[in-house]
Amino acid sequence: MSGLRSFVVRRLVLGAGQTAGVVLLVFALTEALPGDAAVALAGDRPDPERIAAIRASMQLDLPAYERLAHWAGGLLHGDLGRSLVTGRPVTGYLADGLAPTLLLAALTVALLVPVGVGLGVLAARREGGRADRLISSVTLGIYAVPEFAFGVLLVFVFALRLGWLPPTAVGYGGDLLAHPAALVLPVAVLLARPVCSISRLVRAGMLDALASPYVAQARRYGIGAARIRYAHALPNAVAPAVQQLARTVDWLLGGVIVVEALFVVPGLGTVLLTAVSARDIPVVQGLAVVFGTLTVALNLAADLVTHRLAPRAGVAA
Repeated sequence: MSGLRSFVVRRLVLGAGQTAGVVLLVFALTEALPGDAAVALAGDRPDPERIAAIRASMQLDLPAYERLAHWAGGLLHGDLGRSLVTGRPVTGYLADGLAPTLLLAALTVALLVPVGVGLGVLAARREGGRADRLISSVTLGIYAVPEFAFGVLLVFVFALRLGWLPPTAVGYGGDLLAHPAALVLPVAVLLARPVCSISRLVRAGMLDALASPYVAQARRYGIGAARIRYAHALPNAVAPAVQQLARTVDWLLGGVIVVEALFVVPGLGTVLLTAVSARDIPVVQGLAVVFGTLTVALNLAADLVTHRLAPRAGVAA
């Protein structure tokens, strides 16, 4: 218990430092964006006095360290700022785009875990056999195709040629759950590459675990093959895949900008793209901090789960 407690404390301290680093990095990167937000908001024929007034109202005339202190202080109280374009709180944009992105992420993860782990275990059980070669070849081929190209291919085949599915989510609004046909192609694109990586990690982990001394000892004790495979080998085999799963969930919650843009899904990725094009700095900063904090939290959770499944791996990490 003391070892686990010290491991958790170290990870929490590291996570707090990483979160602070995310805040500083987001502020520095948004400061480095080209152009002037005040000039963009002033219109096609900006007047110097109007630009100066906008800069004062946006506190852009203050030194960078003062704006950083004011913004970071608001973050500590849950205030992500307000949009420069509409005046809405950034949390409102977050709430608008969260539901579609969260729905896509939940459906993808719900399918990813059983499909990825199942394919990995099946390939490991038939090492070198026809099933193993087929799964390895197909997953390698799919993983090599970028999401955008794979999505365009699916749209061409299943939407344009066969007419089975809608090509985009246009016309469905944010209530995608009421229109499941519009979710099939985006979820398929989101699922393709993570399934390939998870299945290959599980396969490699299962092969290592099944060749380990403790599995050989379990066989000598007469323990059944199914129990050895699923109760002893599988927990150690999925430990590396947990890290990849955390990265996948982080990628999904980050908006999956390419997929949302391709299928016109009104999620967080679309909100972020719109804010960047409008140079709406508070929205960009707020969403970037949320994404960065989620990354830190998910990796922390993955470290704890990995430590629980395979303590030696956790100590090594």
